[in-house]
Amino acid sequence: MVRREKSNYIIQAVIHALDVLEQFHGDGELGVTELSKRLELHKNNVFRILATLESRGYIEQNRSTENYRLGTHCLQLGQTYIQHMGLLQQARPIMTEVVKDCRESAYVAVMRKGKVVPLAIVESDQPVRIVSQVGENLPLHCTAVGKVHLAFEPVEEIQRILSHELTLHTQRTITDRPVLIEQLGVIASKGYAIDTGEYVPDVHTVAVPVKDYTRTVVGSLAVSGPAYRLPPERAEREIIPLAIKAGHELSNRLGYPS
Repeated sequence: MVRREKSNYIIQAVIHALDVLEQFHGDGELGVTELSKRLELHKNNVFRILATLESRGYIEQNRSTENYRLGTHCLQLGQTYIQHMGLLQQARPIMTEVVKDCRESAYVAVMRKGKVVPLAIVESDQPVRIVSQVGENLPLHCTAVGKVHLAFEPVEEIQRILSHELTLHTQRTITDRPVLIEQLGVIASKGYAIDTGEYVPDVHTVAVPVKDYTRTVVGSLAVSGPAYRLPPERAEREIIPLAIKAGHELSNRLGYPS
């Protein structure tokens, strides 16, 4: 049997759909007309491709501008790739070293469907320690890992995510939306977030973003411990520098430029 070249099996309609998706690399939103010009495709064809991709969650439309942007399914696929091929494999030895250095628990998490989810945890060896459950859905607005993810989202996405009522979990939970958004700006500037009992009383956490070769935040790395062992003084002196260093190392391993 004669083996045919794989190029003979290429489906042109799929190529056009992928061409449309790839146009959003570096562009937040694009309209039908702009895509039609770039790809030299008829507007009707572009619209049908966008409608198909939108139906599966790969593209979403901004109702206020009628332009299109990448959908959450693209993020989910990218996160799945990172989890399977890079993030977890690279994170574990780094987390192990962090735990060895500070004797507090460390974990990595990703954002999924409006929540943040721990994927892997290295526990402290101390009798009293903080243990997060792998796969547990944590809120974005009152956890260090959640706020780190939120801080690096586009402004319109932050406003969309925070459009619902912010649940009060403890007396330290920030439920005032403008105050939280202002705090997210500080987090983005400093490169780390702190949760001092905002989700669970007497639990303090420091979290930093993890970025990959696309300069996108693909996860977060956190160090967590009981409040009496992680007072603000120790966090500033030891935990924050340690977490930032670990976050940079993990990001570098994922291809983020030094």
